[in-house]
Amino acid sequence: MRIKTLKVLITFPSTAQALHMEQCCREKGAVGRLIPVPREISAGCGMAWAAGTEEKEKLQALISEAGIEVEAIYEMQL
Repeated sequence: MRIKTLKVLITFPSTAQALHMEQCCREKGAVGRLIPVPREISAGCGMAWAAGTEEKEKLQALISEAGIEVEAIYEMQL
């Protein structure tokens, strides 16, 4: 059985924004990956960026710098 850990989840209003996030993270070497949005929350495109909570500030800076539109940022056990 997989042990759940606290993660930061970033949801997006569109698939284009989610893919833009993925591209920017790859270019900047940011940690994380796209996952389906958990049932507990909702998102316009059904995709979320998941990373460890220690990455939250770096990801928020990247989002701001790249002009990525996000719906919400959550912290939850995954």
